[in-house]
Amino acid sequence: MRWRRVTVRGPSMSPALADGDVVLVRFDAPVRPGDVVLVTWDARPGQLSVKRAVRPDDDGWHVRGDNPFGSTDSATLGPARVRAVARLRLWPRPGRIPPGRR
Repeated sequence: MRWRRVTVRGPSMSPALADGDVVLVRFDAPVRPGDVVLVTWDARPGQLSVKRAVRPDDDGWHVRGDNPFGSTDSATLGPARVRAVARLRLWPRPGRIPPGRR
């Protein structure tokens, strides 16, 4: 399995993750509802997004940002393809990623 550092951009995962936070993601990891995931969208080729997995769908996963006022997610773009699962925040406060608050 592959691991990679990913920098969060934008406010969509606030308050759990902030713009500039660095997380460690694991490719080919099993996904569970509530996991923070790295996704791609058919509607936005080439864009990677960090979101929270909600539920599986025939076409991928429904995902959402933790910030209801600043997230473009499955409500707008439909199901996403999960590429990796975030396991830890590396910077600036190393440790587990807090659960969603919605």
